[in-house]
Amino acid sequence: MSSSARTPTGRRIGFVSTRFAGTDGVSLETAKWADVLEAMGHRCCYFSGLSNLPAEQSRVVPEAFWEHPQVRVVQDAIFTETRRPPAISRLIRELQQYLKEQLYAFVRDFEVDLLIVENALAIPMNLPLGVALTEFISETLFPTIGHHHDFFWERKRFLSGCAWDYLNMCFPPQLPSIRHVVINSSGAHQLSLRAGVSSLLIPNVMEFEAPPAPPDEYSQTLRADLGLAPDEYMVLQPTRIVQRKGIEHAIELLHRLARLGLRCRLVISHAGGDEGDSYVRRVRDYAALLEVPLALVGDLVAPTRGTTPDGRKIYTLDDVYAQADLVTYPSTMEGFGNAFLEAVYFRRPLVVNSYSIYAYDIRPKGFQVVEFDGFITDDTVEQVRALLERPAIGQQMAEHNYELGRRHYSFGVLQHSLEQLIVGLFGVNPARIPHEDAATRAAEQRVMGSTAQSG
Repeated sequence: MSSSARTPTGRRIGFVSTRFAGTDGVSLETAKWADVLEAMGHRCCYFSGLSNLPAEQSRVVPEAFWEHPQVRVVQDAIFTETRRPPAISRLIRELQQYLKEQLYAFVRDFEVDLLIVENALAIPMNLPLGVALTEFISETLFPTIGHHHDFFWERKRFLSGCAWDYLNMCFPPQLPSIRHVVINSSGAHQLSLRAGVSSLLIPNVMEFEAPPAPPDEYSQTLRADLGLAPDEYMVLQPTRIVQRKGIEHAIELLHRLARLGLRCRLVISHAGGDEGDSYVRRVRDYAALLEVPLALVGDLVAPTRGTTPDGRKIYTLDDVYAQADLVTYPSTMEGFGNAFLEAVYFRRPLVVNSYSIYAYDIRPKGFQVVEFDGFITDDTVEQVRALLERPAIGQQMAEHNYELGRRHYSFGVLQHSLEQLIVGLFGVNPARIPHEDAATRAAEQRVMGSTAQSG
């Protein structure tokens, strides 16, 4: 990759993660960071195991994705067994070595100055990738920002098994060239308590400086395509179908609204996640039990518009938000709350379960929502009924929330924090100065040499 694409003052920044594809929170926040960094004069490229980004900006290494067959073997063993079989240890080392070589090649070929690791050093969705990153950064002291969305100790499935040596070493690593970024106050506190590591809090953001466009002609058929009758309210659950999203609360809410004579359909915009399909079946069964109309439309919502193989329209999440009458966000646990910010950005009224990060970081800002604490009450139902039957109330709340979003969670806020990080790593002049290039090349030669000898 020629350095001619570099701007006079900008740097080439390499994002690293298991995937950059779809509408998961990590992929969405990465895109926002990249937009702000590009506007600041930097250039971005990407290393991942799965990607829908332009090929000329990307290095896709299938072993970096958690669903790669060999990675699945590792993950299934280390988080279920109490003793690690020697064969699994060997496989971890083989994958880690290969991924590390690919990281060296990525940094060399794309002339990367700064790595931003998106969650791959916080949660072991792909343990060998985290080990490879840790060794690469340790060998090179490469300038790195660890952008940590959620940590392994926040997920029950990562708290058993035989991976504690790797978890303590790599998730996240304590290395002098890494600057740690968390998205909530709890993450900052726990990281300091558990690892003695300081961090910078940068919340998730939306581009409040550029309000969303109104629905256009393409999206006029959206409600019908998603199965809504003309007299039904569209209640949007804009999340993946995983247990911590608490979707049963949204189903109960719609059941109780139906008893008051309000016809509502729950539209779930995302498919299941990385935790199996048992909860998807649970949501279907519970909705059927309570006779709540349900639309699982993950196959019709994508980052860009298009058509399905059978000719149906594909809409963006923006299209869906723009036509929702109400947004439900009944999560029991969130790293921050992307869907909360999205609903605020699209000026939609919100129903929110008082999950801990919302209560600690978001509520004090003064947002106006229908809030419940762990279970739906009669008061919850009456407040939602008023919002649906008197849209002016919801619109007034939405305008208030938008202004708070602009103040606290805008791209401008993100830019200020990124400038602070980059100055901390490189000094006040961001022009490219080679960072230990000789040491990096020497370390790369040692890695390649040891690989040749072992082969």
